[in-house]
Parts: sequence; C-alpha cells; structure tokens
Amino acid sequence: MNSTEILARLISFDTTSANSNLELMNFIGKYLSQHNVKSQLIFNDDKSKANLYASIGSEAVLQRPGILLSGHTDTVPVSGQNWTRPAYQLTEEDGRLYGRGTTDMKGFIACVLAAVPAMTQADLQRPIHLALSYDEEIGCLGVRRMLDMLSQQRVSPALCLIGEPTEMNVVTAHKGKLAAKVTVTGKECHSGMAPQGVNAVNYAARLVCWLENEARQRQLHGPFDKQYDIPFTTIHTGIIHGGTALNIVPNHCEFVFEIRNIADENAIDIFDEFNEYTAELLEEMRIKFADCRIDTDIVTEYPGLNCSDADQLIDYIRTLTGKSTPGNINFGTEAGLFNQTLGVTSIVCGPGSMSQGHKPDEFIEVSQIEACDQFIQALIAALSDDLLPVAG
Repeated sequence: MNSTEILARLISFDTTSANSNLELMNFIGKYLSQHNVKSQLIFNDDKSKANLYASIGSEAVLQRPGILLSGHTDTVPVSGQNWTRPAYQLTEEDGRLYGRGTTDMKGFIACVLAAVPAMTQADLQRPIHLALSYDEEIGCLGVRRMLDMLSQQRVSPALCLIGEPTEMNVVTAHKGKLAAKVTVTGKECHSGMAPQGVNAVNYAARLVCWLENEARQRQLHGPFDKQYDIPFTTIHTGIIHGGTALNIVPNHCEFVFEIRNIADENAIDIFDEFNEYTAELLEEMRIKFADCRIDTDIVTEYPGLNCSDADQLIDYIRTLTGKSTPGNINFGTEAGLFNQTLGVTSIVCGPGSMSQGHKPDEFIEVSQIEACDQFIQALIAALSDDLLPVAG
C-alpha cells in the first residue's frame, strides 16, 4: 500500500481522544508483522488504549544510536463542527486529501508505514524506531508511559523526530504548557446579607486579576524570545463558572487557566507563585469562615522544546528535507518530553500545516505527502550509507 492508501485506512478509525485506539493499533501491528517487524503495545491502566513501539534493523545495528520517528494516533472531536465531507472517509479533491487526522497527524504516520517495506529491505547501518502514542491531544498523556520504558534502554536514539505538521520544515523549538483548574469555596448567604458571606466569585476574580497582571508584566518586560511570533510567556484564563442566582452570595467558583512558557521561564515557578498568592487570600477568607477553600490542580503540563539550531545532526536532516530555514512553532508537541526524558536531540518535522488541523474539512495537500515520502526515502538511504554525523 502507498501512503494515500494507508492514510485512508488510518482515517477510517475514529480515534478521538475519548475513544479507544486499539483497533487502529491492531491494524498497524498486523501491518508491521506482515513485513516481519515485531512491535509491542504499552497500555494505559484499563487497557483501553495503547502506545506502539517497534524497531527495524539487525541485532548488531540495534546496538547503535539511530533515528526514532514518532507520532500520536489520537485526534480531536468532529462534534459541533460543520463538515461538508465525511470526516472518517478519505476524500481526494483538487490535490487535497480530506478527513479527520489527515494533517494532525495520521498523514505522517501513513508515510512512515508506507516506507516500512523499504526500511526492512535496506541494509541499514543505523536503526529506525517507530513510536506511536495515544492521548497527545489531551495533554501528551500516553507517551509518558512509553518514555518510561525507553529511558531504561541501553542505547538511546541519536535523534527523535516528531512528525507533527510543519510543512516539512525542521522545527527545534516550541513553548511549554501548564494548565490548571482552580476551585474557590466560600460561604453562601442571601445577597441582602452579603457582608456575612464569603463571595467565591469575588475571590476568584482577584486570582484571575493576579494572573492577568503577571501576563501583562511579561508582555511589557519579558523575558523575551524573539524566535516566536509571541516572544514571551503567555498566561490566560479560558473558562470560569460561578454563582447560582443574583440574590445569592456564591459559595463556589471555578476557573481554568494556562501558561505557555518560553524556555527562559519555568511554568511550575509561576504556578508556585500563584499558589503563594492563593494562600494569602485564603487566610483573608477564613477570618470570616473557617471552612473556605482554594484548591489548585494541574490539569496537564509538558515541557517546551529548545534544541540548538547549530546541531550538526539537525543541519544534516535539513539537507534531507530540502528546507534550510530554522523554525519554531506556536503549538506544543511531545518533542519536549522526548528531549527532557531521554536527553536526546529532538525535532518536529512533518507534512501538512496546523492551520488545517482541528478544523472542519481538515485536509493535507497531496504534495505534502509526496514531500514526506521523499524525505523518508532519503533518510533510509542516509542510514544505509551511515552518513549521519553521529558518534557510536
């Protein structure tokens, strides 16, 4: 099967993050087995989802640092979106391939799988590893289990390539993210007796204002990283709920905020400062009512990516893509986790554009699939001729 044919099969599986991905993983595992490639599944707790890991190369070759190609199998939902084409049936029109996950990021996975026969037939001098994850779209949750396993291996890859859509540009940096839920519990009373209550909405508002002030300070004074369109750490509150009726002082309010941090800042440090401020407010609240609470819980957190553009191996990969411009992206990926956990140079490079991702009538250009196919074939040739500038 070629890349488009495989993509059609991958798209047919509804792997929205809320669903199991096992049917898809079993299809991929069977496909790999047909080409004499062994794979293993790394499951979640209830075994409803799994990561898949496979290595290609002789026993001797597997003892050398190689290339890891990685992608996530889950997609965002289509519910509430106005699709004009079938979301889970590949449609080709005017040089575009439509369907949920075409660009984010089953297109890359299809290209990798289509190249497996060439990988197995090549005289590889360095191995190729395949790492497919689940639940990336809801906080890069699944890949962490696979990384725990990979961190125990004796030989680490020389490079991890995460195939998120970058139009085949080699990306070496993206921001990190921390999302947190805050729940404020006050004391309810009739609004005519408002001073006797503890207004949870008011205290939540003060917390939101603290976050907004921190965001404003960074926009004005930095630190700055000019490689990004938004060259500073951003903080924003995206959801807030509180109160039941206008004539009741609310005893409950909750909100969710996120931090997207540049490499020069640690999101956890900002979160810790926020918690110090919540402790100050809580003391004030408990003067009136001892049972008041402010609970802060991290919903998701993953590190940013900041690998050196001067890296010789990254430069070589750029020659294989034919794209020489250094790049960064404004969305997060699993690359930061690979880099942080394995201590391995990690990049983001894949077909398609995120401007088409997460939208109704998601699509990828056929030319992007072709470009990715060509890159992978060039990579196989480089690994066969042992041309990568890597020691070991």
